[in-house]
Amino acid sequence: MIERETPHEGLAALLPAARRNAAALSDQLGVLVSCESPAGSMPHLEACAELLADWGEVALGRPVRRVTPGGPPHLLWPAPDGGILLLGHFDTVWPAGTLTDWPYAVTAGRASGPGVCDMKGGIVQMLAALEMLPDPSRVGVLLTCDEEIGSGTSRGLIEEQARRSAAVLVCEPSAPDGALKVARKGGSVYELMIHGKAAHAGVEPHLGINATVELAHQVFTVLDLADAANGTSVTPTVVRGGSTTNTVPEEASVCVDVRAWSSAELDRVDQAIRALPARLPGAALTVGGGLNRYPMPSETALPLLEIAQAAAIDLGIPAPAGVRAPGASDGNFTGALGVPTLDGLGVVGGGSHARSEYAEVALMPERAALLARLIERLLSESWRR
Repeated sequence: MIERETPHEGLAALLPAARRNAAALSDQLGVLVSCESPAGSMPHLEACAELLADWGEVALGRPVRRVTPGGPPHLLWPAPDGGILLLGHFDTVWPAGTLTDWPYAVTAGRASGPGVCDMKGGIVQMLAALEMLPDPSRVGVLLTCDEEIGSGTSRGLIEEQARRSAAVLVCEPSAPDGALKVARKGGSVYELMIHGKAAHAGVEPHLGINATVELAHQVFTVLDLADAANGTSVTPTVVRGGSTTNTVPEEASVCVDVRAWSSAELDRVDQAIRALPARLPGAALTVGGGLNRYPMPSETALPLLEIAQAAAIDLGIPAPAGVRAPGASDGNFTGALGVPTLDGLGVVGGGSHARSEYAEVALMPERAALLARLIERLLSESWRR
């Protein structure tokens, strides 16, 4: 754990204090990455939650509340009404055992390993920023553990804490060039389930209703719902179907990922998917899933970006730009509520959800100091949503 600095005397000490802890930040990130936490694996999530609970209690100087709706161990350090909420998640997309052939490593100031960018590096930076604050009592922290699978058990908690907060700062990774995220696409996830009729594929295939053929028709139909001009993507992903090689498939399914910049586009695609007719005589189509997150609008983020840029100038570091991000995060929930939300305050990195995932550990002290200074400005200025 990073040793808490004596509360800094003046702004000039903030960035040097962060840089003195550079090695500790890298070491702490290695410990967290090595504590695997695949989404949906309760034993791994519990172990990671225990580690983070201890670290968070040191950084904040107050005990954690373990919130477990439905089981997953979400961690909450609430702040008083009107405080600042730091938001993150510690689940990853990587299955248990990934570390065996892809352990945490740092080469030339760049770290790699499962979850190093999305978003364990951001959690380490968050804790470092909290330790730089003379008084973190008006700062709340919420670390959830189901973001990578839709935030089904944490969404209510996220929205509850956001409504109590003056602003939400999301420690997901920044863009690879260090830009902060001021807007995000919304997203929906569907599963189209095809019901056909089994038959012997060699003897009497004509007596069957081929669910895989029906699925193929539906895949090409949903692809036509995309609108590149508006930035709306509709992507078939996971496909399942059939039972044996000599049987006409009776069941098949395809998952569909939808992303859009506007709520109207998400609603348009939703209505179209739910109205899809079956193409083969006798086939039936059932649609599961639906809208997961509305877009994070830029108007909730741009005022905070200006304050973050001023905080960077205070520190004598380059002011970060703002970018629109096609991926979604839990910041979508808070921004959609109209709560001022700024995303991308985690590590500078990239390659999330791929073996190319990386984090620029050489920049972690600077980014932790930026977050700390941003929090100081937000707590001292008389801005309101």
